Amino acid sequence: MMSTTILHMDLDTFFVSCERLLDTRLMKRPLLVGGLGDRGVVAACSYETRRFGVHSGMSMKVARRLCPEATVIKGNAGTYMKFSDNVTEIIRESVPVFEKASVDEFYADLSGMDRFFGCYKYASELRQRILKETGLPISFGLSKNKVVSKVATGEAKPNNQMMIDLGYEREFLAPLSIRKLPSVGEKTYGLLSNMGVTTIRTLQELPLEMMESGFGVHGRTIWLRGHGLDSPPLVPFHERKSISSERTYGKDTIDMDKLETTLVAMAENLAYQLRRGQKMTGCVSVKIRYSDFQTYTKQKRIPYTSADHILIPLVRELFHTLYQRRMLIRLVGVNYSHIVGGHYQIDLFEDSDKRLDLYQAMDKIRNRFGESALMRASALGARTIGRGGNPFDGKPPVLLAHRQQ
Repeated sequence: MMSTTILHMDLDTFFVSCERLLDTRLMKRPLLVGGLGDRGVVAACSYETRRFGVHSGMSMKVARRLCPEATVIKGNAGTYMKFSDNVTEIIRESVPVFEKASVDEFYADLSGMDRFFGCYKYASELRQRILKETGLPISFGLSKNKVVSKVATGEAKPNNQMMIDLGYEREFLAPLSIRKLPSVGEKTYGLLSNMGVTTIRTLQELPLEMMESGFGVHGRTIWLRGHGLDSPPLVPFHERKSISSERTYGKDTIDMDKLETTLVAMAENLAYQLRRGQKMTGCVSVKIRYSDFQTYTKQKRIPYTSADHILIPLVRELFHTLYQRRMLIRLVGVNYSHIVGGHYQIDLFEDSDKRLDLYQAMDKIRNRFGESALMRASALGARTIGRGGNPFDGKPPVLLAHRQQ
């Protein structure tokens, strides 16, 4: 039976790398990307900040205290998606089957390619192509399964590569911390540490029955992964079926103007993303979370569209229908689902050539200068002007005042 060969690729400090491509002045400087308020969280941090104890998922308030000289950027999800899409297209063209595990992480099945190319050589050439065409640093691990390849990628970083030869998986894993295994979080690590298990070598010496007794099915998975034997299937990449955007306020609010401004900006931005990807949505939902953390959503099925003048009023309508408790709001969000391929179709009775020309002009400006380069006046204030949300560094966006929003 032919053995499998699985490639794992991970873009290094992805959000940070994107920001540095947009502004080369940020090169080699400590950089934090994430929420700017006291409730903000570090979405990504440069390697320069990590020696201070900063890590992703940490409170931005704590990260700033640990590394006060760091440059803090709010970031722009739409910009990062563009870079991710560029990498995805290169991988799609290069491998027969791949899985997009996240915006910056990919798996590819190269099984059988040794007969023609050499898997390691082919993976190396693919990595170099991504580096050359996108400018984004990327690392990879190559082994017989997804778990070992992912661990190998972590060991190869930053911006490097590693192959684990068939039969050497257990030996490679043995000296590493048990935390390096996927699915071993803080709680599981604490329990394993209490048992004296801090390295994978110690885990390898435990009987399977002991892990099953202490952790159930999860214990069996950990044991198999520690031996390099767990082989989860590769899930072929499919286009996403929904897109969404959320905003958590630094201070809970009941300011209706602020809430509507945020929702309009979200609805407009997501509609642009649909048009850019040649997609349309058939279902719109709005989400609110009150200060007591009670969360509510409301959705509505609609004829497929990607038009601002249809989606923005609907988002407003759903919000006003949903918001009934008159309590302070902590978070709002917009989601477009039931996504299909296609372009917005003109309504012969209501649409005009001027409206279609307007959309084309708007999208042309955004495609060239970034999605925050142009916005409706009703969305002004919902986005950071400058490095946080505007890719051309401080230039104010063009404001679009248009009656039908």
